[in-house]
Amino acid sequence: VQLVESGGGAVQAGGSLKLSCAYSPVSTTPRCMGWFRQFPGKEREGVAAIDSNGIESISDSLQGRVTISLDSAKNTLYLKMNSLKPEDTAMYYCAADLYARVRSGGVCSGLSYWGQGTQVTVS
Repeated sequence: VQLVESGGGAVQAGGSLKLSCAYSPVSTTPRCMGWFRQFPGKEREGVAAIDSNGIESISDSLQGRVTISLDSAKNTLYLKMNSLKPEDTAMYYCAADLYARVRSGGVCSGLSYWGQGTQVTVS
């Protein structure tokens, strides 16, 4: 499975961004997909996850500000982030697994595939 993120960039505080993650091959629908972010010098943390049945999990710290969605017809995972804050500045990664389940805290129980990341900068 290959994952390609897009949609990152620079935005002012209070603004919104929508990240996309295209996965291939198109014949493969991962069972669980998620978004993670990584701050400089820190480990990656879960943002949101969703499974192929539409079950979602959002990080407690981001509840109410992010929305995750999966469009299987377009082979694309999305993350919509609203009311962005400077502390949201990080590298955002898309991840997937063919067999994992959604877990609380915005993560999947396992993740085998990762994208290259897209930078989000909020000022």
